Amino acid sequence: MNIGFDGKRAANNLTGLGNYSRSLIAHLAKYFPQNQYFVYTPKVKDKPQINAFTETKGIELTLPETKGILWRSLGIKAQLQKDKIDLYHGLSHELPIGIHKTGIRSVVTVHDLIFLKFPQNYGFIDRFIYRLKTKYACEHADRIIAISEQTKQDIIALYKTEPDKIEVVYQSCDDSFKSIATAEARERVKGQYELPEKYILNVGTIETRKNLLSLIKALKNIDASYKLVVIGKKTSYYKLVEKEIQNLGLQSRVLFLKDIPFTDLPVIYQMASLFAYPSIYEGFGIPIIEALYSNVPVVAATGSCLEEAGGPNSLYVHPDDHTALSKTINGILTNPALQKEMKEKGLVYVKKFDNEHISRQMMQLYLKTVG
Repeated sequence: MNIGFDGKRAANNLTGLGNYSRSLIAHLAKYFPQNQYFVYTPKVKDKPQINAFTETKGIELTLPETKGILWRSLGIKAQLQKDKIDLYHGLSHELPIGIHKTGIRSVVTVHDLIFLKFPQNYGFIDRFIYRLKTKYACEHADRIIAISEQTKQDIIALYKTEPDKIEVVYQSCDDSFKSIATAEARERVKGQYELPEKYILNVGTIETRKNLLSLIKALKNIDASYKLVVIGKKTSYYKLVEKEIQNLGLQSRVLFLKDIPFTDLPVIYQMASLFAYPSIYEGFGIPIIEALYSNVPVVAATGSCLEEAGGPNSLYVHPDDHTALSKTINGILTNPALQKEMKEKGLVYVKKFDNEHISRQMMQLYLKTVG
């Protein structure tokens, strides 16, 4: 079978949708080498993790024969037909216009509909374009892949899509989170970033929806021997966080890190005492998966899909209740037996996001779609 992918994110994004795209395609090529995997992209970024991906056996990188800003939306169809693509997978919310008229079967992955749930976080033009593309893809795809039950329910509610058209296929994290870091790597990373002896970790863009402010408020009442390490890109919301840190006198207890090489991130996870993720809303919550694979207890927020990611042995509090958050975190940090149980059962639970399992589930969906 010839399978085509929207490869813009895979060939250019170093995080998020890029990681999702590269991981999915590379593992499909690994477990189902009998197929040919065409990755269509208007350009390619020269970065080690992207270069390694494009050199994967069975993957064929395909650039535009005729360049143009509308190639991904319109021009690509001629190349798909020329390459005799049996199925096309839009990996991030969109499909070429009119693909349903070409005879090529299609699926689209919808990661979240946050731009509809929290429209205030997006500009009008961005929101309009996202809504137009996602709605069109959901209407014309043969199958829709939601990355969580929460996203599936959002698609049904907001786009009135038939539930039978949507299948939940979870995603995994990079394999580097599944390997134990060496003592040498830990010592190097600890020294390079001046990491404290004991710390709570939070990873994600510092924006309103991620709700770091609640964690800062909770930190005031958490055992003072633990510091908070935050990894993420700063937005204007950071000013509110910074002001709260100053008001509470927590300057010495919070360490912000940015531009961390991807290879160092698993090591920082593995040295954390606890991972805290009080996000108000997520499509899935990959950082939780990364934490569970890193053998770290997780505390997250109720209200979206984080219980799906963290499983029954992580702990959850309302995102606005910083008092409950501090109490829950202290309860874990002071209870070695609970920590051990959360780590062990978390590792068992996270196996459901194993790459081979996900790849086989995805291939079954492809075969069902092609018929």
